[in-house]
Amino acid sequence: MGSISFAALGNAFRIPEIRKKVLFTLFILLLYRMGSFLTVPGYNSQQIQDFFANNSAGIFGLLDLWTGGGLSNAAIFGLGVMPYITASIIMQLMAVVIPAVDKMRKEGEAGYRRINRITRYLTGVLAAMQATGYYMLFRQSQALPPEVQQAAFFSTQNLSRMALVIISLTAGTLLLMWLGELITQRGVGNGISLLIFASILAGVGGGLTAWFSLDPIKRIVLPLIVVGVTVAVVFVQEGQRKIPVQYARRQVGRKMTQGGSTYLPLRVNMAGVIPIIFATALMAFPATFAQYAPDTDFGNIIRDVGNALSPTSTIGVFFEAGLVVMFTFFYTMVQFNPVDQADNLKKYGGFIPGVRPGAPTAHYLSRVLTRLTFPGSLYLATLVIIPWAVITLLNFPQSVYGALGGTTILIVVGVALDSMRQMESQLVMRNYDGFLK
Repeated sequence: MGSISFAALGNAFRIPEIRKKVLFTLFILLLYRMGSFLTVPGYNSQQIQDFFANNSAGIFGLLDLWTGGGLSNAAIFGLGVMPYITASIIMQLMAVVIPAVDKMRKEGEAGYRRINRITRYLTGVLAAMQATGYYMLFRQSQALPPEVQQAAFFSTQNLSRMALVIISLTAGTLLLMWLGELITQRGVGNGISLLIFASILAGVGGGLTAWFSLDPIKRIVLPLIVVGVTVAVVFVQEGQRKIPVQYARRQVGRKMTQGGSTYLPLRVNMAGVIPIIFATALMAFPATFAQYAPDTDFGNIIRDVGNALSPTSTIGVFFEAGLVVMFTFFYTMVQFNPVDQADNLKKYGGFIPGVRPGAPTAHYLSRVLTRLTFPGSLYLATLVIIPWAVITLLNFPQSVYGALGGTTILIVVGVALDSMRQMESQLVMRNYDGFLK
């Protein structure tokens, strides 16, 4: 299998078009990693790194992992592509709530261009809001120059510094969004996903350092756990229910269309990693507010709530798992509407054998989707619980949290499989053996 894959990789590089796409993708990823070390002017990056080192097991450590260390470096790419992902999710949800957005989605290519334009503007707004919050965080970490620390918050010196941070971080996110779209258009794979993929792989060095510092028994057990979780993720991600669909012969104008049979694939995990991102974003609010709580009785209550709902606490982990289950059902129904699917099948002369078209088909699809989504939601919730269980029950150090994170493994596996499929399709078009056998 390994020799076949390497031979296929060699065939891919022998094709000039694919070779250019792969090299272009690697070049953009190299630019991204370089930008993750360019610090915003005027900051003491060492102070910020110390702050994140002391909070590596919390929500800030997870956010820093998704930006490839750019956040702890106070880099211009410190926000990563998370504002763009959040904006994309918001637009998908607005299509359910706002009829005008749903109408744009059904207008074809022109509608998608308008939605993408709105998504870009929303990304800029969200990036500016997050940059403002991180400016407050950097002030708290004593990373600003002493003269700025001593000046009043609304002084000209402080406002100019805040504007510099907000503009730098926002521009960095917008630049990353553009680079990701370039990869999608001219490279291999989904650009935004590959940027997150590169960010996670950038933390491999720190994970290996933490692994070498373990005792011999844990040094053997940890890779077995990671491999087991990876195998389980691949198995579930590839799992699907194929619903047979039959198309009858029908006449369109003067042309008679041939009937045929196909299938409608329903995946066990149709929501992907989006429910975990939703839940993580919500769980970040208590921890963030706790950082700025005043030193009063009410502030102490906020800090206690923030600590109880932290990603590493027992209550916080199971609360986040419950949110993941809820969001999985919600987002799956948003992505796959059984009523719309039944209407489309009926419109084009398709039907499920043994099921009447129209409302019975929608009811059947809804029932099957619910039965698939339930184990899929438990699977995602388990990925959230695994790091806590290993660290708490097996007494592993907090430094291995990133390596055990089911979210990171899910993203890495999903992006790798998607990129391999795209490479596979490129090779099959040119009659070469592909990667997947």
